[in-house]
Amino acid sequence: MNPFVVNLLLALVWLVVTGGFSLANLIFGYILGAATLFLIREQIGARGYFRRGREVVGLIVFLVYDLAVSAWRVARVVLSPRLDVKPGVFVYKHRVESEFGIALLCNLVGLTPGTLIFDISSDNRTLFVHALDCSDPEARRREIADGFERRILEVFR
Repeated sequence: MNPFVVNLLLALVWLVVTGGFSLANLIFGYILGAATLFLIREQIGARGYFRRGREVVGLIVFLVYDLAVSAWRVARVVLSPRLDVKPGVFVYKHRVESEFGIALLCNLVGLTPGTLIFDISSDNRTLFVHALDCSDPEARRREIADGFERRILEVFR
């Protein structure tokens, strides 16, 4: 059985045993179930479950960091007395395989201030990205490749 499902079942059992049906108790039960599964991870083959959890947390932390940095860049451009940007479109060829991963990549790139995914090629391999500052499109491609794409590939491998 999938370790995530087992962890959820353990959290639900915790809710029933304690009789406290609250979100805080559910979260505590989930953490307690994860700790239990961690102790027996070798016997049940759940090593990848904990690695993937670490990768997901890393992706979330990077998202928050990138949101802050991008918002700062956009605010600096907007509040600058001289508008010194070169908006434009660049093409980005990604390496993500799954449809969910591609959708996640598009949403994360589009969520950051200053960028927008406005089209995907018919073969789903190429993204067309509009950037507020496209003066160096190769640097923007590297930011996506080294940032969101790398972390998404780590989560889904």
